[in-house]
Amino acid sequence: MALHFSAERPDDQFYTDFGNLNKFEEEVSLCWLPHYPFSPISLFPQPFSKLSSILFSFLVSPEQSSQLLSELEGFATEYSLGLAALKNLVKSILIFFKAALRKNLSPSYVREDLVQLGLSEERAESVSKQWKANLGSMSRVAAGQSLSVNQLVDMEWRFGVTAADNDMDKVGNSFLQIKMVLNKGSGTEEVFMELTLPQFYSFLHEMEKAKACLEYLS
Repeated sequence: MALHFSAERPDDQFYTDFGNLNKFEEEVSLCWLPHYPFSPISLFPQPFSKLSSILFSFLVSPEQSSQLLSELEGFATEYSLGLAALKNLVKSILIFFKAALRKNLSPSYVREDLVQLGLSEERAESVSKQWKANLGSMSRVAAGQSLSVNQLVDMEWRFGVTAADNDMDKVGNSFLQIKMVLNKGSGTEEVFMELTLPQFYSFLHEMEKAKACLEYLS
């Protein structure tokens, strides 16, 4: 089955990194067992859930990059993990998330891709729920980053309705396709986005607030 987030097959290291995420609980259990020999495994810390929360917080507030590094250092220390290996693992996860965000993947598509990459069904389902909860905020941030770094030259948009899709939750839903032409300095680049109507109205609200702020300061 083809992956949704990428048209090309990722390299083998990508699959290895996601497969290693399944070993987190096992490694932490072995690490904490001497300290709590009579505690059930369910009472041990859940590093996968904690790492997911750290990364989603960063995707919602990417300006806090220094905080991300600090939290990863604390995470590695707390769970006796190598910091360099952890950073490489996080890099693969963020590459996946950002590619999925550019394609506005639904939670079910995110779950399918994660399972194909080697993540367990349980963990993939957990991530897809977090993806659904944070998708609107992450989409606004991604659009805002494009506009803040590059000058917007032109914009086109069109509405549509999903007639058929593998994800039944999307059938009959309205969506907005946006094409932005950005001035990159050395030339222009076309950037395409697809938003659901709630995501679009939220994005529009943020743009109106930014416009009002600029008019106030000018």
